[in-house]
Amino acid sequence: MQLFSIFGNPVAHSRSPLMHNSVFKHLNYKACYTRTLLEDSTKLKETFFKLKLSGANVTVPHKEAAFRACDEVRGFAKKIGVVNTLINENGKLIGYNTDADGFLFAIGEFKNIKNILIIGAGGTAKALAIRFLEENINVSVLNRSTKRLAYFKKFGCKTSSWDDFKIASYDLVVNTTSAGLEDNSLPAPKELLEEILNNTRYAADAIYGKVTPFLQLASKHKLTYKDGADMLLGQGVLANKLFTNNTLKTEQIKLYMRKSFEL
Repeated sequence: MQLFSIFGNPVAHSRSPLMHNSVFKHLNYKACYTRTLLEDSTKLKETFFKLKLSGANVTVPHKEAAFRACDEVRGFAKKIGVVNTLINENGKLIGYNTDADGFLFAIGEFKNIKNILIIGAGGTAKALAIRFLEENINVSVLNRSTKRLAYFKKFGCKTSSWDDFKIASYDLVVNTTSAGLEDNSLPAPKELLEEILNNTRYAADAIYGKVTPFLQLASKHKLTYKDGADMLLGQGVLANKLFTNNTLKTEQIKLYMRKSFEL
């Protein structure tokens, strides 16, 4: 029996156990998936091996720490310095990133996306920004302070803090912060968000399972919006293929993960 988990803080809200366990149960794959509350990022690798995990997902605020903890990083994660999926490969910690492709899957129904504004500058924002750039989409990043924006500048993103932000026209605005996850906070001052939402066509939030205050505001502006459920599904399918070493069919993984959202 293989054991998998998700590391995060907070983590009690995570649907990942339901998703992956649904796949394991219906496809008779001998594995179990649980949650691990991790308060100290520096203990990630130690905790992973102490729990004798075969693999794990990583959510806020540990994705960049997960990158540093790996013995080897592969694929897109190597380019961006952010890991959300871990594999135990013969006692070595191998890191991947499935967030970005999961998000592209999620916004597939949004058409003619050429200009995107990302709110936040953490691990999820990094993954999305670089993936969008690969798709030749213009990316702007808005964060509370300028401290974490240097990363995005070097890849060619337009960056702003709340203090020096100048409004432009966007096709999609994405909240990647944890604002609204456990409270009613917004990812930026309301006046600023009102102006932004007046100048965009779509809105999306990486948070799932609730209509966040950010999405409530988008709804008031009569925007088409999505929460992070489809992003979670998209990245979850890719992670599950890594967990099971590509032994399960993608369409079957997707089918039983979708079923878990009915629970």
